[in-house]
Order: sequence, then C-alpha cells, then structure tokens
Amino acid sequence: MAEPESTVINTDVKQKDPSEALVIAVTTRAIFNLEEEHKLYMEKGKEEYIRHQQANQDKPLPPGTAFAFIQAVQYVNKKILESNPAEKDLFDILVLSNNSPESGMRIINSAKHYGLEISKFCFVSDEDSTQYLKSHRVKLFLSADRTDVCNALRRGVSSALIFQQEVQAPSTLLRVVFDGDAVLFSDETDRIFREQGLEGALQYERAMEAVPMGEGPLKAFAMHLGKMRKKFSQEKSPIRTYLVTARSGRDMGIRAIKTLREWGLAIDEAFFMDGAPKGPILAQIQPHIFFDDGLHNIQGAQDRGVPSAWVP
Repeated sequence: MAEPESTVINTDVKQKDPSEALVIAVTTRAIFNLEEEHKLYMEKGKEEYIRHQQANQDKPLPPGTAFAFIQAVQYVNKKILESNPAEKDLFDILVLSNNSPESGMRIINSAKHYGLEISKFCFVSDEDSTQYLKSHRVKLFLSADRTDVCNALRRGVSSALIFQQEVQAPSTLLRVVFDGDAVLFSDETDRIFREQGLEGALQYERAMEAVPMGEGPLKAFAMHLGKMRKKFSQEKSPIRTYLVTARSGRDMGIRAIKTLREWGLAIDEAFFMDGAPKGPILAQIQPHIFFDDGLHNIQGAQDRGVPSAWVP
C-alpha cells in the first residue's frame, strides 16, 4: 500500500514502533470541533474552506469529542514510561485528514498548542482514506463520518463514529466503557432476540452458557487495552475498563462473564442493566469514551455529557 499523499511527522514527539504500539487513528473532526468549518465546506466549497483555514492557521481549534480521550491516553503513556522507560507497548496517535497539507497547518498548530502527543498527520486527498489504516497498523479508528467508519470496519479495523458534543473533561485516569453484544461480543444473541424475542434469546443463552461468544468489532482493541492494563496493579493502573450491557445479570450475564474470562480480558467493573437506561450509570462512571451499537444508548449518554462513539 502506498503512503498517504502527504504524511507530516511530528518531530516534537518521540516516534513509536507501530508493530508494538496500540495505534489509534482519529480524524480532525473527531478530535477538534470543526463543525463551523465543515458547514462552510459544505455550503461554500473547498476553495473557501481552504482560504478560511489558511487565514486562521494560528487560531487554535476548540476541542472536540475525542480530545479528552487523547489526553487521557497520553497520561497512560506517561505512567507506563515512568515504570519502564524502555517500554514500547504504548499508545500511538495519528491524525487522518482529508485536508491538504496547506489547509492542514491549522490542525498541526492546534495539536501543538494543546500539547497533544500526535506522532503523524496524514493528509489524504483520496475519497476513501481508510485504505491507509492497515499500512499504519491502526487498531482503533475514530471518525465523525459514517462512511469512513463503515469502510474501516469492512477492512477489519475496530472503528466507531464520534458525535460532536460538548464534553466535560473527566479525570486523567483513562476510563473506557464498552457495550457487550455487537461491540465486544458478536451480535449472535441480538439476532436471536430480533427473530424470536426475549424468551428465545434466554433459551439460546442457557443452551450456549458454556460456549464463549464470538468476537465483536472492538474485541481486538479491548484486548490490547487489557494487555496494557496488566502492566499495573489494580490500585495503580491509569486505565479502567467497564462493561455496561443491556443483558440481565441473572439470566444472560453468566455467559458474558465466562467469555471475558476465556479471553483473559480483565474488566474492572461490569453493569448488567436488564434493559434499563445506561445514561445514569455512565454519568457516574464519567468515561472518556463510551462504545455502543444502539443509537438510543448513544443519545442517552450524550444527554448526560458522556463522549460517545457508535459502532454501526
């Protein structure tokens, strides 16, 4: 695969080894609030957008939904390197942008202004920029464009759609919340539920209790996160992971717990909501990011100011 049209290496940041790091790619609209600029692009066209970005290249963009998540990821790197300066299993952040390098200067300047530890800025003019994710060994892709996310998932890259929202910056401790079915796990039980209703799904789960569930689209990312989490004791870990699922603990929780155990994935806390709204518990957890496949759950999280990412 050819390199993107223009890759700008951030010389202010120590470059990571992508074969060992957990590489996360974010689009500019996921990390910064570019809604006004995007509107300008849609209404007035590319030339006007470029002119605006160049005229404002020294004016930092406001933070977007994934901004606090990236800051928390940097905090994890700092803690890992404090305990082992030679460690190579770190988070590596790259920005994937449809800007040209000229209009992208504002993106680079904004990242430097906030001290964001971004290794590379990839400026791609191709319509489908997700073709470059595999060559950069990306393990998680966050975008504000639904087509991007669907293309990336088709390429086998863990991906989620970020919705622009006002985010309250939580603590520095990285908190990640996963839904279960169709996110961490496969959607097999969801399919049974849609076809045969709750009773059918319960019967299926009881029959399959001893069989681990299939892998969901974010399993690989969660597993790598879990591997980093194991570098620390429970008390000193800068990473906390949560499972917040619509499953009931009594009837459908056993298989979920057994699957996590089979995978060797340590989750700090699990909440079996039995169909109750997830918003209140998410407001208590205050995660940096919440992954779910249900748009109603995403909406409920957004209403509580929780940074949310939809896995279509």
